[in-house]
Amino acid sequence: MPPRRRGPLQTVQRETDDIKTKVDALVRDAAEPDASDRTETLERCKELQREVEEIMKTLKKLSKADEPAPVGNYDQCKREEEKRLLTLYERLQSLALQLQPRDQTAGPSSSQRDQESEDENSDEEDESSEDEDAEEEVQDDYDDDDNADSGDEDSGPTATGQGSVSYIALSAFTGEEEGDLSIQKGEVLKVLSKNKDGWWLAQNSKGQKGLVPKTFLKTSSPQDSERKNENEDEGESEEEDPDIKSSKTSNWDTVRKAVTEIDATDVLSAMGAIPPGFRPSTLSRLLEEGRSYRASHFIQPKLSQSQLSFKDLHMDPDTGKVHGRPSRVSLTLTLWSCRMIPPPGVGLQVLSRHVRLCAFNGTQMTGMLPCLLDGDCFLRCDSESPDLGILFELGVTYIRNSTGERGDLSCGWAFLKLFDESGAPVALRTQELTVHGGTPFEKDTDMDTTSTKRGYPTGVFQQMLLARKIPKLVVKLKSVNTRSRELLNLLPDTIVGSLSTVRLLGTYRQILADALLLDRVTMYNADLICSSVLASFPDVLDQPDLMDAFRKSWTESESNLRRSDKRDINVLKQMFVSVYMGSVFPLLYSAEMPAPCWADEEVESQRARIIYSPSQKTSVETLLSSQSSHQAFDISQVTYDLISSAQH
Repeated sequence: MPPRRRGPLQTVQRETDDIKTKVDALVRDAAEPDASDRTETLERCKELQREVEEIMKTLKKLSKADEPAPVGNYDQCKREEEKRLLTLYERLQSLALQLQPRDQTAGPSSSQRDQESEDENSDEEDESSEDEDAEEEVQDDYDDDDNADSGDEDSGPTATGQGSVSYIALSAFTGEEEGDLSIQKGEVLKVLSKNKDGWWLAQNSKGQKGLVPKTFLKTSSPQDSERKNENEDEGESEEEDPDIKSSKTSNWDTVRKAVTEIDATDVLSAMGAIPPGFRPSTLSRLLEEGRSYRASHFIQPKLSQSQLSFKDLHMDPDTGKVHGRPSRVSLTLTLWSCRMIPPPGVGLQVLSRHVRLCAFNGTQMTGMLPCLLDGDCFLRCDSESPDLGILFELGVTYIRNSTGERGDLSCGWAFLKLFDESGAPVALRTQELTVHGGTPFEKDTDMDTTSTKRGYPTGVFQQMLLARKIPKLVVKLKSVNTRSRELLNLLPDTIVGSLSTVRLLGTYRQILADALLLDRVTMYNADLICSSVLASFPDVLDQPDLMDAFRKSWTESESNLRRSDKRDINVLKQMFVSVYMGSVFPLLYSAEMPAPCWADEEVESQRARIIYSPSQKTSVETLLSSQSSHQAFDISQVTYDLISSAQH
């Protein structure tokens, strides 16, 4: 039987084991008090360092496709080997410092220190001329290296003004390929050129140049960079003046302030905890700003330009029902699947994965749906913009394992334009949308975490494989049937919601029209309207669990109606008020009910126990009993204020 072929990763593992054995033996030999072998031991240490570097380079070039047979947890095994090699290299580096001769490890002599202090106290004109000469020499050397190098890297032209722009390193970065620049956290760099692929050409204080990911850098002022360089030069002298110490302290205070005031997403991206295309959730931030983007705002009637009548709420005098208003866009959609969405890193605990959507015309967002979990949704919008479409944001709610910080991230976004160049509506069919990184206001932000320094593949097969890895969102658009269209036409011109709640929203609009158009003494009367349903139902609309409980109770009550009663709007309005006041209204102002908190499992479980508890079947007796606790009474719970509630 022929011997089993060994894969490249297994070969690297064997070589790492051999290196570890040699390092252990070298450490034991170095511990012996024999000074004659000190030079030989140092040479062995340097040789092992070179072997570790060669193995590390070989490991970086490996991929799963190189294996002759499938390997389980290939990426994890590769990372473990990298950690082993880094540990061995650090041990060898520490051992090499211990084996260095004392004359090499000792600091500069007193004469050297005196010479350095004299150089530091020289005239500013001499310093500036020497610095300019040194910069020219370093630039010439780097240009020579670039001309001699045959790599395929194209860093682009260097802008004349970019050399004076300083940046601070947010985190340490170790160069993995030739041409990369290794940096330390807090180090001040000068950016010489900025490439579109996210890799910038930077120069450190020692004159070394190379490529650095832009996510590891934060803008700093040139004064801070110069002050830091001066402090580093003056730190070599034996004695320091109080002014120098204060300058050092102020410099590091500036660096520390710049690092602490950056966005949390920049820190997570620099740490590698999230892919580079992730951003803070745009739609989540808008939802937290107030009610202007929620359904509770759009369900309210909209005043006309004169503010003496309603623009989208009219009564049919013949039938006594709300007059239906068609909108420019009225459709239903279903979320089918998400493909190849990159997950966050191991430093984050994901609390929720969700999709949010809204109408978007390129500059303005309206009619936002807080979360799309499952089922069909509807969208109505009366915008006349030719760029009108649906914006989908794929988001996660997370908590950092190290700090306990909670936040919302956007994993990408997709946009579906609803009208073509001629103004005709797009076909209502299944749409496969490409998910982009960044925010909807950014352009050409890549979601792929793979480095693009070596360019994109040109082969047909490689392009096919790359196309399969592109993040996609699959959505199915559907036309509205006759019954649903009649209900949707009762709603405001712009609103987004779940299709299962259309019947409830239409009935609420009918009750609202009765109170505003029929029951008021005059159309100019703006007094408070005594109605708990009108006052509190918009708050329930923003709480999905209460809305689900209301819809369940409504379905149970509707199943007991006769067929003729199901089409009688007066019967439906009475049932709406009865079911709402008997099931949801007491829960909304219950003292035992915690405030809603998105993606908080403990709060959601506690609210579910209260909502679906058998003891919550509220009646007048239980509502007025001493065992039932409620929030302190407020007049806004039972009165509807037209002036503050209507859309202006």
